[in-house]
Amino acid sequence: MAITLAHYLVVAAILFVLGVFGIFLNRKNVIVILMSIELILLAVNLNLVAFSAALDDLTGQVFAMFVLTVAAAEAAIGLAIVVVYFRNKGSIEVEEISTLKG
Repeated sequence: MAITLAHYLVVAAILFVLGVFGIFLNRKNVIVILMSIELILLAVNLNLVAFSAALDDLTGQVFAMFVLTVAAAEAAIGLAIVVVYFRNKGSIEVEEISTLKG
């Protein structure tokens, strides 16, 4: 049995749904929200690479590299902000972070 484009799309859809559920069902922990965003970006990358391979075009793989770069920057900056906030306040709950609005 060969792995087809549909198999990749199903896996990407599952990753995307898990990421969306992680964001909307767990709004208390910032780390879980950041990991859910990463799952969504990985689902997008899987779609880009799968369609790129199916169409014999490298454009999707180039875009996937750009998305990986943005995801790495988002993770590094997001985690740095969370660490600094945790050092100052002692908690990373979303309800407490939302009180920082000016």
